[in-house]
Formats: sequence, structure tokens, C-alpha cells
Amino acid sequence: LGHDFLRLDVDGKRAFLHLLVNEFGIDRDRVAAIMTDWDMADDLAERALLESELRDALVPPFRSILKEFNSLPQGVKFLVDLRGDLLRWRKEAPGLAMLERDLKTLLAGWFDIGFLELERITWNSPASLLEKLIAYEAVHAIQSWDDLKRRLAPDRRCFAFFHPGMPDEPLIFVEVALVNGIAGNIDKLIQADDDDEGHDGDNAGSVERADTAIFYSISNAQAGLAGISFGDFLIKRVVSQLQRDLPHLKQFCTLSPIPGLRTWMDRQLDAMAKGAETGLPKVIEAALNDCDELMGPKPPANSPDAVGERTKTNIEFLTAWYLLNAKRPETGSAFDPVAHFHLSNGARIERLNWNGNGKPDGWVQSFGMMVNYLYHLPMIEKNHENYVGQGEIAVSSSVKRLLR
Repeated sequence: LGHDFLRLDVDGKRAFLHLLVNEFGIDRDRVAAIMTDWDMADDLAERALLESELRDALVPPFRSILKEFNSLPQGVKFLVDLRGDLLRWRKEAPGLAMLERDLKTLLAGWFDIGFLELERITWNSPASLLEKLIAYEAVHAIQSWDDLKRRLAPDRRCFAFFHPGMPDEPLIFVEVALVNGIAGNIDKLIQADDDDEGHDGDNAGSVERADTAIFYSISNAQAGLAGISFGDFLIKRVVSQLQRDLPHLKQFCTLSPIPGLRTWMDRQLDAMAKGAETGLPKVIEAALNDCDELMGPKPPANSPDAVGERTKTNIEFLTAWYLLNAKRPETGSAFDPVAHFHLSNGARIERLNWNGNGKPDGWVQSFGMMVNYLYHLPMIEKNHENYVGQGEIAVSSSVKRLLR
């Protein structure tokens, strides 16, 4: 069945999937009948029986077909790629949304962190795997084989997570730099070579001198796994591996982008311009108004360094407030997707870095601001529980001081 499906063109694949949903989807008449019987039932035991029947009726028969692929060679990869197709087609083929959601639920149960295998990637890894690292690097593009070799140097670490059902297909790449102190500039961190001293945390030093591991890129290699959590302790597993390999390391920290900042600011300024109620404190609205002139695609004079001190202070203030207070109304989680990932993994917001990404895309994304999330092993589980359970965000005193 899978081989036949792969031989179809796009229209053929869509037609097949619509057939799958229509012929092997939920029997809505049966669901309605059970709900009617439940509504009319007076006996608790009878209602409990009907509830069990309803649960069974709400499972589409096509799920059993999809599950069968789990036992076949390349079957899991087929389903992951199938969901990738469904995600691309969901606007043109909304009728397939139910299949995509059901497949997401199925895959989520198979891809928990406990099922994944962690492997280190080196310059001596198979060429096919290195090519995938270049292709899937989504945070800081790898420009050449020389660039890749630099990222796999002795003072760097690269790890990949694999699933037993997809042994040749990486799921996530995690890139790490071994430095002295907490790094604050991504360009210096990536471009550093083996001769750099690394004394200020911005240049990679030797493995022996390094006291800090900086996680600077975490890339999802499978489009079909988008939106599927691999568990809340993915980074902790890499930290534990680094501790075993390099016990002299004292700090484990990220240098992360803030991809939602400009989007959030744009929305607030647009609402303010229309006279709509934002619900923001007046001091936030005032700071946003002060930054309104910067909302174009390019930085003043093509450099964040040209920004005045007052504007810089406002941006740092807004960034700190955004990371700590901007929430998604439907879940209460952090609005920023990268912040949510690290906070749910048990990190603490440690430091903000002005001009942390001096490239044009860094300005467009977040005025060049980057953030360090600190993973302190004794506090990871507590930070995770506080964030997931109560929405409490662990934050350093230095970031708190940026708030007014």
C-alpha cells in the first residue's frame, strides 16, 4: 500500500487520502446514536457502557491501517513523510485535517524522548548524515563544507536524536560550542576557530579551557514531526551526556533567537494605531511608541550600533517584558516559541544580549536581540514543574533589573 501510494502524483495522493478518510473515517451516525442513547439512559452503569462504546466509535478505522506501518521497514518514516505532506496540503485540502490530527496523535505516542537514541556527530560520520546536517540546519545556515568542519571541530559538539524505527534518519540536531563564560554574539561564536582564546565567552577556546557549553542551534530535521513534542527533558539528556564526557564543564547555556518579538510588537503597535484596547501597562505602550520608528525592515544606518541609548534601553525593557509576560491565550504558555521550548525543558532566562545577532535577519526578527537560557541541573525539574503547572518563569536578577 505504501509503495503504491509513493508512486502516485500529488493529485493521486490527495485523492487516495480523501478516499481513506471518507471510507475509513468515523461513523458519525453511530456516534450520534450512542450520544442519543446516553442522553436517554438513567442508569449509571448503562451510561458507563455507552461511554465506552462512544470512545471506540470516535476512533477512525483508518487509524488501525496507519498503525500497521509501524511494524514495516521504513513504515515509520513513511508516516512521518505522510504527515509532512498533509501539513503542506492542509490549506488546499481542509478535508484531510482530521487525518493529519489523528496521525499527529499517533506519532506523538511513538516519539517520546524515552524512545529516542542520542548520538554524537563528528567529521568522520557518514557523508549522508553530514549532508542532512547541512540541509536541515534551520537556525544558522551552514554555508560550506569548511563551515561544517568548523562546527564539528574539537571544541564543538554536535548531537542527533534518532528513533529505532528510522535508524538512518536524524530527528533533531543539537549544536554546541565549548567556551569560557556565557556567549553573547552568535557571529563570533560560529566564526571562531581553534586558535581563539575564548576568554570572553564569545570565541571558542580549547576543550581543556572551556567551562561552558553553549547550545546555539537546535534544528528539527523532519517536517512531518512539526508540533510534536519529544518530551520536556530533551536538552537535559544532552547536558547529561556532556557532563559524562566533559566533567570539567560548569555551565550549560543557550544562545537563542527571539523569533516572536517583532511579530508581537507589530501586533501591539497595530492595535494601538487603531485605538483598540491592548491590555498592556501604560509603560509598555509608551516604550512601544518610542520604538515605532524602528519597525522598518532595516536597522538605522544598517547597524544596531547606530541606535540611541534611550531606544536601546526601551528595546531591552520590551524584550524582557515580552519573554516574561507575553502569553498565548489558548494555553497560557510563553508567546515566543523558543522561550516556551526552553522553559518547558526546565531552563531559566539568564541574560539578554544587545546586538547578539548583527545580521539583517537578526534585526528583522528581534532588533538583533538574543537571549541566554541557563540549564542548571539541580533546578531543571523544579523549573519545568513551575512553568508547566503554574506558568511561573525562572529568571535571573539581571533580567529582572531590566523591568521598570
